[in-house]
Amino acid sequence: MESFIKFTNQSQGKDRIFRATQYACAFLKYLMRNKSSREELVKKLHDLESSMSSGRKLFRLGNTVNSLDAARQTLHLSDPVLRLCLTVSNLNRALYFICDNVLWARNLGLIRDIDKERWRLNASRYYYFALVMSLTRDAYFIAQIMVQRARRRRYEQKVHQHPDDHGDAACVLVTKLDAFLSLLYESLRNNPPVVMDTVKNVCDLVIPLDRLGIYQTNAGVVGFCGLVSSLLGILSLVRPTLKMAP
Repeated sequence: MESFIKFTNQSQGKDRIFRATQYACAFLKYLMRNKSSREELVKKLHDLESSMSSGRKLFRLGNTVNSLDAARQTLHLSDPVLRLCLTVSNLNRALYFICDNVLWARNLGLIRDIDKERWRLNASRYYYFALVMSLTRDAYFIAQIMVQRARRRRYEQKVHQHPDDHGDAACVLVTKLDAFLSLLYESLRNNPPVVMDTVKNVCDLVIPLDRLGIYQTNAGVVGFCGLVSSLLGILSLVRPTLKMAP
């Protein structure tokens, strides 16, 4: 099992390069959609996007096992919030990859009697729930960092003790808001892994939101967000110190 997981982990870099290429093609296609002189290039980008998508499905065949193993490990986390968020996220990712594998087999003709659209929607739902739980983990991390920093500097205590000399409610609100934003900025500035993971998950969330019709945008926004999240994913592989743990 360990050797299999190690082997599938080695394909993550290739998968993210393929993913970045896929969404870059989608983004460029959208930018050139109304340029008649670029029709041939748009067609080539479309073909390349399809090839990258197909290649990624092959790389992801072992990811179900990886996600289940990750869920098994997160069950032993001491923090109950992290344990819940990460375990539920990993289980939803496993279900997403199962749907993705079934769709891959359907496209190859290995499976015929399935509702392709229903499986695609289910895959998007599982992906959506996995990202929501990951973002909840990010928000929990950010809140913890802010609380720790506020305690060290007694920032909030100073704001509450000296809100305003004139007692103006509006000034008090502005002061508190400014203190909160300053605290948030300082907390994130010193924790790039949290910032990267949050931005990556927010960008990824646009994709299932659009597919499920919860918040529809356009192919350009989806392509751009997918490209940004892919580049951040590649960066976290190149520099492991930028990857959140757990």
